[in-house]
Amino acid sequence: MHQERRADFILVLTTMLAAAGWIFSKEAIQGLPPFGFIGLRFVLASICLLPFCYRYFRQVDRTDVLKAMGVGSLLGSALLLWIYAISVSDTLGEGAFIMSLSMLFVPLVAWPLFKQSPPRLFWLSLPMAVAGLMMLSLGGANGWQQSPSQIWFLGSAVMLALHFNFNSKYARRIPTLLLTCMQLSVIGVMGLVASMLTETWPETVGSTTWVWFSLSVLIATSLRYVMQTAGQKHSSPANAAIIMILEPVWTVVLSVIWYAEQMPMHKLSGCMMILMALLIYRGGPFLIRRLAKAYS
Repeated sequence: MHQERRADFILVLTTMLAAAGWIFSKEAIQGLPPFGFIGLRFVLASICLLPFCYRYFRQVDRTDVLKAMGVGSLLGSALLLWIYAISVSDTLGEGAFIMSLSMLFVPLVAWPLFKQSPPRLFWLSLPMAVAGLMMLSLGGANGWQQSPSQIWFLGSAVMLALHFNFNSKYARRIPTLLLTCMQLSVIGVMGLVASMLTETWPETVGSTTWVWFSLSVLIATSLRYVMQTAGQKHSSPANAAIIMILEPVWTVVLSVIWYAEQMPMHKLSGCMMILMALLIYRGGPFLIRRLAKAYS
């Protein structure tokens, strides 16, 4: 039990690092092109992880490696959409809650792809999540206002759901650290290629920008993924699923503190509805089992 509680604490810290990564990324792309930032960030992050997983390369089949890297391209697409959304958005907290819907999209994507019917709790959670998204698009006294960043965040969430489904199906036989390292490298290459094709780099980059970039690589990427792997190893799936919901909550808190992001009532209500939808879907089975055990 002590080991499980320590793992849960590590996962809580992981959600904080993930939330801080939104701030690090937003600050870094003030001086770096967004796709170039993603490319450099994830290439360097994969290099940081390489010494810890190099010995596993000889233990895996090449076909599995190619499949895993192909699945990594889905994650790369999601993150390129994500960083573009951040570059055109002034509301990181809102974006974080939209991105958190990716786990709710997972069964919806698995249904046509793998003929897996969503659980009953999904159909209870989905209307609440849709209503939350609609609340985020309300402009208060100005009525309906849908920002372009919401579409990009939503597209990124759908791509994350695709990645989750294929990653679970095709990459089970690869050690976790090796899989993470390979997919981070794929994301990095995709970012650099996209940057070369679409972006112009500044002649000089300030030292402050490189500080934010370093924080993104070392803390929000390498350390975060290692901590997440360590936490999930000893935490129950139900606990881990509920704890990971905290990321958008921390992101909102940091965005309000750092950027003085405004959270009017309609947006706050939308975020709360999305959070409740995720709690019902991801925490519902756990709570039902606990209640059944308590009254049995």
